[in-house]
Amino acid sequence: MKNAALKSIEQFLYTQSEYCDRQQWDEYLATFDENAEFHIPQWDSEHVHTTDPKREMSLIYYATRAGLEDRVFRIRTGKSAACTPMPRTLHSVNNVQGEEQADGTWKVKANWVTHFYRFGESEAFFGRAEYILRADSDSWKVLRKQAILLNDKIRHVLDFYHV
Repeated sequence: MKNAALKSIEQFLYTQSEYCDRQQWDEYLATFDENAEFHIPQWDSEHVHTTDPKREMSLIYYATRAGLEDRVFRIRTGKSAACTPMPRTLHSVNNVQGEEQADGTWKVKANWVTHFYRFGESEAFFGRAEYILRADSDSWKVLRKQAILLNDKIRHVLDFYHV
């Protein structure tokens, strides 16, 4: 059962990444539960990142999916100077590991790299992600995503579609 669930989770993460890369925003947003938390903590020191988004600095923090929905709204309406023009992205997800929790959710860890192209330049963001997922029919829903950005320099505006 564990191997089948992990295989299904891997496929879910690959599909979610493809939705993001193809800018299929409705499908991408649908992978998140309405109350899903999305967090990219800031580094507190060389090897320690912040842990409490309500008391410490974060690069991005949305307490619910509504934060992601607002970003997508701004992208679609052209009201986001940060993503005009919208960069092309390519997500690569690997080393997916997970454990079922006592409440039936899954705690999942994965590594990721997002290559992006904008203004004639190609760059990459990379890091680790931790998810809390729950089964949803024949797929999964994200209850929480925390992406740890490992880049030392952020030369471009960072947004949800970069992680």
